Amino acid sequence: MSAVEHRYEVVSREQRLSGRIFDVVTEEVTMPGGGTGLRDIVRHVGAVAVVALDDAGQVVLIRQYRHPVGRHLWELPAGLTDVEGEDLAAAAARELAEEVDLTAGRMDVLVDLHSSPGFTNELVRVFLARDLTDVPAEQRHERRDEEADLQIVRLDLDEAVSMVLAGEITNASCVAGLLAAARARDTGWSVLRRADAPLPR
Repeated sequence: MSAVEHRYEVVSREQRLSGRIFDVVTEEVTMPGGGTGLRDIVRHVGAVAVVALDDAGQVVLIRQYRHPVGRHLWELPAGLTDVEGEDLAAAAARELAEEVDLTAGRMDVLVDLHSSPGFTNELVRVFLARDLTDVPAEQRHERRDEEADLQIVRLDLDEAVSMVLAGEITNASCVAGLLAAARARDTGWSVLRRADAPLPR
């Protein structure tokens, strides 16, 4: 490894698209050895996902249609960090209630991941939720659009991990969350971080 890392400086920036969830920009960046290169970047608001694990060792999964891939995927309860002033643990709790009608008595950090750093800065924090209770029927969120078609299941955590390894679960945060949860369980939960742990720099 080089003693001095190259500093990639942005020479110019052109905004291609501005949206509610993400922006697309093209940046001209200085390259090692001289010269510059153009990089298209999707700047994302960020997201959270939740491995909700019940007292029987079962994890709550959802099956949801995702139009960009044209099919239903197995996923964790998850959503955007797009509410101003809302911390990440609160966002995770909100998504858990909205998508699977659950609250958690305990929330810890499992893993942080850059979903696809070759083109986006999206950072997903995956939480572990335990001590689960049902949201009262009268307080449940009305699901619309693709969420109205959600299928919610509970599977043994080891069975869900087997689905990952068999290629049946491909959603990145779901894969990472399930594998991290199984590892954390097998170490007696000693590797968990507090719900308010700082994000990676």
